[in-house]
Amino acid sequence: MAEQKKTRIIILGGGFAGLHAAIHLDDTLARDPDVEITLVNRDNFFLFTPMLHEVAASDLDLTNIVNPVRKLLKRISFFAGEVESINLERKLVTVSHGFDHHHHELPYDHLVIGLGSITNFFNLPGLEQRALTMKSLGDAIHLRNRLIAHLEEADTECSAALRRPLLTFVVAGGGFAGVETIAGINDFIREAVHFYINLREDMLRVVLVHPGNVILPELGEKLGRYTEKKLAERGVEILLNTCVIGLTDSGVQLSTGEQIESKALIWTAGTSPNPVLDSLPCVKERGRLKVDEMLRLPDWPGVWALGDCALVPDHKTGQFHPPTAQHALREGKTLAKNLIANVRGGTLKPFSFSTIGQLAAIGRRTGVANIFGINFSGFIAWWMWRTIYLSKLPRFEKKLRVALDWTLDLLFTKDLVQFQTFRAPTISHADEGESNSSLSTSGVTAEGALESVS
Repeated sequence: MAEQKKTRIIILGGGFAGLHAAIHLDDTLARDPDVEITLVNRDNFFLFTPMLHEVAASDLDLTNIVNPVRKLLKRISFFAGEVESINLERKLVTVSHGFDHHHHELPYDHLVIGLGSITNFFNLPGLEQRALTMKSLGDAIHLRNRLIAHLEEADTECSAALRRPLLTFVVAGGGFAGVETIAGINDFIREAVHFYINLREDMLRVVLVHPGNVILPELGEKLGRYTEKKLAERGVEILLNTCVIGLTDSGVQLSTGEQIESKALIWTAGTSPNPVLDSLPCVKERGRLKVDEMLRLPDWPGVWALGDCALVPDHKTGQFHPPTAQHALREGKTLAKNLIANVRGGTLKPFSFSTIGQLAAIGRRTGVANIFGINFSGFIAWWMWRTIYLSKLPRFEKKLRVALDWTLDLLFTKDLVQFQTFRAPTISHADEGESNSSLSTSGVTAEGALESVS
């Protein structure tokens, strides 16, 4: 008797949307022996992006906002790889992985596309080569290292003439990511500078560049102006109705004609859907996949999309649902239920959700929030931000670690250690001496490694 063919489901992307779809399927459809589900993601962890700026600002340990996917999913297979292409006609996904980036072809019966978005520099000169970004855990670690490196370099006597650009930090974009990033790094460097004997706080310059007439426009003008006032009180310059138009070795070029002498531009001003979607023969708008209210891709049975890479219609407004985390995780749950109904037989339900609220942490135990249309600011908004996001962080272990980090942050100053990833120095040469001579050489090498790190 021939073995019954399994229904193969592939989920592409392990962000808020893709992972929460997988978590719901892991407890339901994945229990079915006739169903085989695979989650494909470049990283083997889920990154809790709302807390990313706290890693860059040394408020949280870098591993505490990530959860290993293999610990979150018990029955769903996980494939750590890069999605190279999607062939909708042949129902195949090509992925690459391994040290040699070899390719695999994964066939599917149902495909869930949740590949998210990537940073977009809009072809502005110099940005791709020189700008820093805040999209991944690696970005946050790199930014933290870069901030510390600038302070270390500026503190040396030989860099006295170059201190101005080294101690000038520019953030482009006044949305949630930009405001939370600049608030965090401003607190970090102003606290850290006191540990450098040749530097003073008045040498620092922190600038936020925003193309609109108010920052945090999603929260309304009142909270935007409140945030501007608080950041200005802490030494942040805010340039409104201004765009970054280029980046050179000498500084940041602005649309006003001004140039800011700086060696650090953090770009948070634009994203675009994953370019893998560009070649798909389906309806798109600005690179995002247009789906119906059931999260299905029209004209392609068995193909679904959600999250930042999808345009999900909102029947209440006649527009599309915003690409936020709170929408993405609920889209994941709705898609999982519709997928179960499709496989087992049942009625599909449209996705419907209205924004509960939006929050932003703006440093020094201060925040802004709009919950159910009510504005909050100051300490209460900051407390709400931490409470709500802590509750959304997966796994009790990570919740406890973050809560402990936050508690210790009340008692101790921020850590100034650079987490370098290069290998320690080594040596290889012929040695005619006794074996203990080579051990001595090894000891010297280790000491040299410590000196180079310090």
